[in-house]
Amino acid sequence: MKKILLLCLLSAGAVYNSYAQQQILVSNPTNLSRQELISIPYAKFQQHFNLDTLFTVKDASGNTLPHQIERLGGQTPVNVLVQVAVAPKERVTLTVAEGTPTAFVPNTYARYVPERFDDFAWENDVVAFRMYGKALEGRKDDAQGMDYWAKRTDQLIINKWYKTDDYHKDHGEGMDYYSVGQTLGAGDVALYFNDEVKYTKHYRRYQVLDNGPLRTTFRLEFDPEEVEGQQISLSKTISLDAGSHFNKIALHFNNSSNKATPIAIGIVKRKEENPLLTVGKGNNSLAYWEPEINASGRTGVAVIVPNQKVRYNNIRPEQALLISSAKSGNDFVYYNGAAWDRAGKITNAEAWNKVVEKYKNKLKKPLKVVLK
Repeated sequence: MKKILLLCLLSAGAVYNSYAQQQILVSNPTNLSRQELISIPYAKFQQHFNLDTLFTVKDASGNTLPHQIERLGGQTPVNVLVQVAVAPKERVTLTVAEGTPTAFVPNTYARYVPERFDDFAWENDVVAFRMYGKALEGRKDDAQGMDYWAKRTDQLIINKWYKTDDYHKDHGEGMDYYSVGQTLGAGDVALYFNDEVKYTKHYRRYQVLDNGPLRTTFRLEFDPEEVEGQQISLSKTISLDAGSHFNKIALHFNNSSNKATPIAIGIVKRKEENPLLTVGKGNNSLAYWEPEINASGRTGVAVIVPNQKVRYNNIRPEQALLISSAKSGNDFVYYNGAAWDRAGKITNAEAWNKVVEKYKNKLKKPLKVVLK
């Protein structure tokens, strides 16, 4: 009888320990309220929890949290992404269990748009962007940099707006009033030789690596070009998370002539005497609060280059630039983002500057994740 009781206690203890270990601890090292994605390598996650791709993640109140299996263009899972909210200097405990995850509405999306001159467009529940494709080259309405679509809805609107073809008017969801022209627009990149911006041709190929529901990642590839006697090729891998105003952009240059390629990352400036343009410490960011454009509201745009040497160039009247150098064969990572005052959350330059500084702080001090 004692032996049976001991076995029962040991069995119960094993079950309890197994349950107690199915946890993720997420700590916030900053004084900022954080709502963002954490990323856990899938191999580590699977080994620790002994689970396949069917599982749930719940917070301390028992609410199921959205998660995504990130595959980065392949069939094999690479990362587990979980959307969490953590108060300043706090820690939350998440519980992982086997089970079919609850379906939820995707909050990120991207696609190639052949019906509009090879556009490539992407969005989340806060912002939307697009890059221009080959079919636009040579036209009178050709433009160079990244375009921003002003949204004031948390719904995904790309397909709807392209279908109606009336997105230059605000019908309650937002509009496209941002003008790029012959500039880098809302934070694109160009080559930079002899103190001059050298625009590449538009992208030629695309690959959607993951398409939501919490993170969308895609790659745009550009044909090799000879510039200043150097043969240079480029790809851009762009990620956008749910709830974020900012893209993560990984540039990958291959230069057969030099180990590094000079580049300029920039944002368009409007015609005004005293632009509300803020340069970050160490020149690692630019934040611009635009003037009212065609009675359509005001836009904030920004670029952040957190881990590279950059210098600020404000000589050109049409755009502000951060000048740097990208090593051939290595990823050069920076971030760009935007906001619209009519969305009602960020309504002036001071508020936009605070958002940019907070995002820089989050990059510097990511959430800490421990599996238990």
